[in-house]
Amino acid sequence: MIKHCVFIRFKDSVTLQQRAELYAAIHALHHHLPGWLNYVAGANVTVEAGMDKGFNGGFVLDLADAAARTAYLADAQHQRIGQQLVAAAEGGLAGILVFDLEV
Repeated sequence: MIKHCVFIRFKDSVTLQQRAELYAAIHALHHHLPGWLNYVAGANVTVEAGMDKGFNGGFVLDLADAAARTAYLADAQHQRIGQQLVAAAEGGLAGILVFDLEV
């Protein structure tokens, strides 16, 4: 299984509603992507001062295997949503961290 972790430094101008809409758009991909197992998204609620490095939101997507991740990454709808995430992130791509764990 692959845990696809995406952490975002949302711009201050991106409202909670806009963030929720982006998370919902990602979640909607599960209807047509094979190997989608689980998904959680939301605000960073850490209490460890300074450890968040400004990442204030994100999501974790569990995918069955590397093939499912490849299908997810190649999906045209995913790529459009990814562009919206980049636009919503402070500094564009610099405001997004992707970390995949194989478990």
